[in-house]
Amino acid sequence: MPLKHKNMSKPNTVIIVAGGNGKRMQAEIPKQFILLGGKPILMLTIEKFTVFCEPKNIILVLPTLQIEQWKLLCKKHAYTIEHHIVAGGETRFESVKNGLKLIATPALVAIHDGVRPFVSEQTIQRCFEQAALHDTAVPVIDCYESIRELSATENKALNRSNYKLVQTPQVFDATLLLNAYEQAYSESFTDDASVVESYLNAGTNENKLQINCVEGNRENIKITTPYDMLIAEALIQNNDKINNTFQQ
Repeated sequence: MPLKHKNMSKPNTVIIVAGGNGKRMQAEIPKQFILLGGKPILMLTIEKFTVFCEPKNIILVLPTLQIEQWKLLCKKHAYTIEHHIVAGGETRFESVKNGLKLIATPALVAIHDGVRPFVSEQTIQRCFEQAALHDTAVPVIDCYESIRELSATENKALNRSNYKLVQTPQVFDATLLLNAYEQAYSESFTDDASVVESYLNAGTNENKLQINCVEGNRENIKITTPYDMLIAEALIQNNDKINNTFQQ
């Protein structure tokens, strides 16, 4: 059953963005189609949201040239989870904007990377619950390494406790997200939170909205390189241990 949150007038929707081409993975097929535990990575990712979203509210954004390949994979793996397929754009910004064309308000909209199959149900639930209360929710985790800031002439140590690593799904009120994506594209848009933040800073922001950070889960990695794939294979082999030990 879909997650029940306090504002039942806003159903949960997810836009899963999968635009990889396999170059950084050094693979012949797009990284989201690489097998992990016997299934394409993208299938594992979609499955994480079936507990929270009705099939009609699961939207998959793919490059146009990969749509038929995806349909063939679904047939090959007897993949029956219903979802909408939307053609992506030249940039992630355009791809998300294309996915938003299927959104009806009111709603809570999660944007998630197609190659993050290890997001925990707890993280997804926290994001939807907090977005229901505050209109925005972005999962983050602590920095475990030391950090240095580099400039053209020097570098200096930073206090890592002041910094967080950002993950997806990033969840927003649909109206807020739709308005934010009416902005012109900027290279400063690194994720959906940066798009929404730019919109809020440019307007009156009478409600004093800001990006609301919530706890993510450390194993929620973005699989983009061969090294990431090694970690992913270890994670899926130890899935039960992860569920019992690390997810909170």
